[in-house]
Amino acid sequence: MDRSDEIVRDFHKLYYDSAVQARTEWLGVKARKVPLDLWIYQEIVFEKRPGLVIETGTAHGGSAYFLASIFDLIGSGRIVTVDIKPREGRPEHPRIAYVHGDSAAPEIVADVTKRVEPGEDVMVILDSAHDCDHVLKELHAYGPLVTPGQYLVVEDTNVNGHPVRPEWGPGPMEAVEAFREQDLGRNFTVDHDREKFFMTFNPDGYLLRGDGDGVRDGDRR
Repeated sequence: MDRSDEIVRDFHKLYYDSAVQARTEWLGVKARKVPLDLWIYQEIVFEKRPGLVIETGTAHGGSAYFLASIFDLIGSGRIVTVDIKPREGRPEHPRIAYVHGDSAAPEIVADVTKRVEPGEDVMVILDSAHDCDHVLKELHAYGPLVTPGQYLVVEDTNVNGHPVRPEWGPGPMEAVEAFREQDLGRNFTVDHDREKFFMTFNPDGYLLRGDGDGVRDGDRR
C-alpha cells in the first residue's frame, strides 16, 4: 500500500468512526450518506436519466429526497424506496413512493416489480440489512430489473475490513463478489470511475449493467 492509499484508508476510518453521516442532512432531512457518494449519484442520474430508481433501506428518507430533488431539476424520474417499517417524518414528495416490508421478501419484490413501467430505464440502490446473505438475495431479486446501461449500486461494501468494521463478518462486499461469479452477475462490471473522489462507502459497489450477453470484458477503471 502506497502512502496515498494509506491516507485515504485512515481518513475513511476517521470519517466512519466519527458517525458524522448520522448528522448529514439534505434540505433538513437526515441523509446517512457520504456527500462524495451523493455527488456521484447526481452525476449518474444526470448522465443515465433513469426513469425509476429502486432503493432498499429508506431510513429517514434523505437519500430518496435527494434523488427526488435531482429529478426535479432534470424534469423526469421517480423513486420507489423500501424499508422494513414506516417512520414518522419521512419527506412527502410526488416523485417518491414508499413500500414497507422486508426488501428480500417475495411479496415485496413482486410489489416493486409491478411498479416498473414498460420500457422504463431502471437503476437500483441496495442499502438495507448489510449481512452477506440478505444482500445476495437482494442482488438476485432486483438485479434483473436493472436496465442495460444503468447502475446497480451496493452500498456499505466498506464494512468487514474494507476498510472499516473488521469484526462485521461477511457483508455487502462479499455478496457482490459471490454475485459476480454467478450468471446474472456476469452482466455487471465494477465501475471504479465512480470512486474518483478516493473515499467512498461503496468500494467495488458501483455495478454497471452491460447488454446482458453474460460476457465480462473487464472492470472499468
